Amino acid sequence: MRFKPRPFVKPVKFKCKFCLDCCKGRHVYLTLNDIKRLIDAGYDPQDFLTISIEDGKIRFVLSVREWDLGCVFQDPETGLCKVHPHRPLICRIYPFMVSKKPLGIKGEKKFEINGKSFWLYYDENCPGINDEDGDTITPEEILKLGIKFEEELEATDLDGFLKILRS
Repeated sequence: MRFKPRPFVKPVKFKCKFCLDCCKGRHVYLTLNDIKRLIDAGYDPQDFLTISIEDGKIRFVLSVREWDLGCVFQDPETGLCKVHPHRPLICRIYPFMVSKKPLGIKGEKKFEINGKSFWLYYDENCPGINDEDGDTITPEEILKLGIKFEEELEATDLDGFLKILRS
């Protein structure tokens, strides 16, 4: 099951169903704050961190298990996240998405903040979307998290990572 975007323009209810899909085969970027939070919770970066180079910039990526491409923190039997209270920012955003460009989907709406434009979506394939027992999630909440993620990711570099390891 891959991300099937639907415009996110009004609040929706969401409750994770632990279907395991979002924890498999995804490229999950980590910010320095994500890495520090996981280290402070007692996790060794050697066990959860992969380094990638993209467009000449170092990126830190959450490791996956080789045998099923599942997140190293996801329990394959229960679907539960072993680090849920400390999970990366991008995991806190999913099944929602913040984009700097429209995807060309009927009903999408532009949100403007500080002169920047964003479009919001949710994954229509996620079984937790529109769950009547779920928490109500607003576009404004997700936009705030998306902007925070973008800022943190931009500030994430090797020097910052080395500072975390030395502290």
